[in-house]
Amino acid sequence: MLWLLVGPGVLVFLGENDAPSMLSYSATGARFGVGFFIPFVVLTFLMGLVVQEMTVRLGAVTHRGHAELIFDRFGRFWGFFSMGDLVLGNFLTLITEFIGIRAGLGFFGVRPVIAVGVGLVVVMAAITTGRYWTWERITLGLAIFNGLFIPAAILAHPDWSAVGHAMLTWTPLPKGSGSEILLLILADIGATVTPWMIFFQQSAVVDKGMQPRDINAGRFDTLLGSVLAAVFAIAAILATVPLFHHGIDASQFQAAQFAEAIDPWIGHTGAALFALGIFEAGIVAAIAISTSSAYAFGEVMQTGHSLNRPVRDAWPFYSTLLGSACAAAGLVLIPRAPLEFVVLTVNVIAVLAMPPALAFLMLLVNDRDIMGEYVNGFWGNAAGITVTVLLICVGIGFGLATVFPRLLGG
Repeated sequence: MLWLLVGPGVLVFLGENDAPSMLSYSATGARFGVGFFIPFVVLTFLMGLVVQEMTVRLGAVTHRGHAELIFDRFGRFWGFFSMGDLVLGNFLTLITEFIGIRAGLGFFGVRPVIAVGVGLVVVMAAITTGRYWTWERITLGLAIFNGLFIPAAILAHPDWSAVGHAMLTWTPLPKGSGSEILLLILADIGATVTPWMIFFQQSAVVDKGMQPRDINAGRFDTLLGSVLAAVFAIAAILATVPLFHHGIDASQFQAAQFAEAIDPWIGHTGAALFALGIFEAGIVAAIAISTSSAYAFGEVMQTGHSLNRPVRDAWPFYSTLLGSACAAAGLVLIPRAPLEFVVLTVNVIAVLAMPPALAFLMLLVNDRDIMGEYVNGFWGNAAGITVTVLLICVGIGFGLATVFPRLLGG
């Protein structure tokens, strides 16, 4: 039964281990090594687990997606606002995923147009199967390759006693620029919990047909996803720790450059695994994020929005899904496209999208009319409110730090 019900929770967390997130973890290891950030990353996944557990209950009890519930409970304005906010943020994030796909295969000398084309074909193949179950199994099969960062980390020969010491003692903040440390802290949190995860997992739970009796299995699925994603994230940190030990400045490294930088220290095999991991992270995230946008669009526009429906019966759903992926892939190939500006804009959009998404989630799981006996209890609210307030503050802080870096000092 657990094997049948595992899916949305694993996918949402491994999907959030996307190319930008894994690069954020890699930058953490290269800049600060083993210490404060290892247990900190574990904490961020615990926060994500709190948020996504509420999402599982909401989907299993109401049998409706997140955007649809917002539309029904809070009106058309907030429904269209949440859908538009999500779709725009997701589209910009999709661009960064195809940047990761392009860069990951670029390590092997694959031309950008071929690399992006391969990524787009894989995304299309996964989402046009006509069955949620088939889509889920294909995407899960791809997602497990996020584990490529583990052998890359092992080849880096980490000091396991230092890792254990860090986990048990949680060493103080490392020395360095206060603004740089704060930005990495905020980026690592932003790499764990984002609005698209709420919309995606709730809609996937509905599309999978989960019932209230399946909530415990859904919790296990979500826990499993958070544990796997945390392990793979820590592996990405450990894979780049040699750069820290050898005093190499990794501040300008991006995607394939990271793989090239660690090649002398962990070997070509390890570097190749790292590059393939970045490619896989972009592929899985592209599938999950484009599906999240299509779910939200179909729910608010009240058109067919299920992977179990054929293309001819739910063409607006599939058009949104395929169109966003194709457009994002095309933009990555435009010569001299302002991709750095896109990455900055993604951060700003995430700041704007996170507060309402989390606020709506808390309001909905406390609505007894729709949740009944599965409404949040005292401890659920305590954890949810704590995480929500923290994430909102962090999101705003990350936005301010990104747009006005001088406010943080040097």
